Amino acid sequence: MLQVGGLGMFGLSLPKILRAEALKKGPPAKAKSVIFLFQWGGPSHLETFDMKPSAPEGIRGLHKPIASNADGIQVSEHLPRVAKVMDKVTLIRSMHHTMKNHNSAGYYALTGHAPATDDQRLKDSVELFPGYGSVVDKLAPISGEMPTFVGYPYTISDGSITPGQHASFLGKLHDPLLILRDPNEPGFGLPELSLPANLSYERLAARRELQKVIDAQTRLLDYSGAAKGLDAYYERALTMLHSTRLRDAFNLEAEPAKVRDSYGRTPYGQGCLLARRLVEAGVKFVNVYFSDNIGGRTTTDGGWDTHGFDNTRMFPIIEKRHLPITDQTLPTLLNDLEARGLLDSTLVVWVGEFGRTPRINANISRDHWPQCYTALLAGGGTKRGFVHGASDKRGEFPATSPVTPDDLAATIYHLLGIDPASEVFDTLKRPLPISYGKPVLEVMA
Repeated sequence: MLQVGGLGMFGLSLPKILRAEALKKGPPAKAKSVIFLFQWGGPSHLETFDMKPSAPEGIRGLHKPIASNADGIQVSEHLPRVAKVMDKVTLIRSMHHTMKNHNSAGYYALTGHAPATDDQRLKDSVELFPGYGSVVDKLAPISGEMPTFVGYPYTISDGSITPGQHASFLGKLHDPLLILRDPNEPGFGLPELSLPANLSYERLAARRELQKVIDAQTRLLDYSGAAKGLDAYYERALTMLHSTRLRDAFNLEAEPAKVRDSYGRTPYGQGCLLARRLVEAGVKFVNVYFSDNIGGRTTTDGGWDTHGFDNTRMFPIIEKRHLPITDQTLPTLLNDLEARGLLDSTLVVWVGEFGRTPRINANISRDHWPQCYTALLAGGGTKRGFVHGASDKRGEFPATSPVTPDDLAATIYHLLGIDPASEVFDTLKRPLPISYGKPVLEVMA
């Protein structure tokens, strides 16, 4: 009490100290987990959740809007099942930034930090910021045998690997458990976590102790920045190797065939089902990538980038692939989470790296457009049947309440109970805030 009283002389009264301590601990957590559904390639907001039927020809889409079960919210006619779950979601129709290239915009979307320049040649490096899940693993990891951060089923790229998919300067300890296998394959599981028949867990642990001695003698980890955290990474891998709980979470064959069919027998559909199983088992952050490539070359594979490769036209592609997959997986995931009592504690984020141009081009398609696009949020402390912000009458620019990827990042952290102003340290030991944005409090319930 004497110490507190003395501090009061310098303006640090007990109420101020308590308020500072409360801020240090972060906001109350509304979400326990995040499922980040990354729509690589950039979906068109005008063909999904922000249609402009009154816009002039050449801007309005070829699809008709239909009413949803949320008052005043319309969606594409090719999303009839999604229309039935819009009472569960929040739309942010005023997302915007200035990155027009996939790799730079993708990095921005996956980290909430804009690169210094908008350069398609942007390459992964430890100078760039880590992905959301790695930051969460650094500041608010889960304890025990389950990983905090899981990503699958691809490493996404466009020419070069897109930054923002791992821990970067935080060190390998905070990398995701990355699964580069198709969850739709028969017998999908984690063979990496199964030991050879002639090698017991105890024998492997003994080998690890021997490796520690060798590492200590050679000090290899001291000379390699890329190996930062590798020792602790091995320890975590051993823990996961011994975890039946983790192996069980990846056992999709334990699900009834009817449930698997409802998600769709595609890598993305089964990936969404796996995401539900992982958060149910305690994983905190899950990245599910729609595709490994931006798309545009076929109607049977690839992401949302559909502006005229090989004279391919956009609308047949999204009608045959993108919208049907979305209409099957998104409502199934939200309904499944709700039925299991998980939606209120699980934040689902559906977003790409940018939208598409309001004006339809000569290939009857739309080009890259970061100046305005839509993000969808559901569960995890967000409002239901709500729209935040609006685009102008042509869908070109935000008309009200503009939101940047920085703000979306701050919102995700805030809902997880992490102060967006929290700092991490880069390779030069410089403190960096995990977000320069502000939480969008208006979307929170």
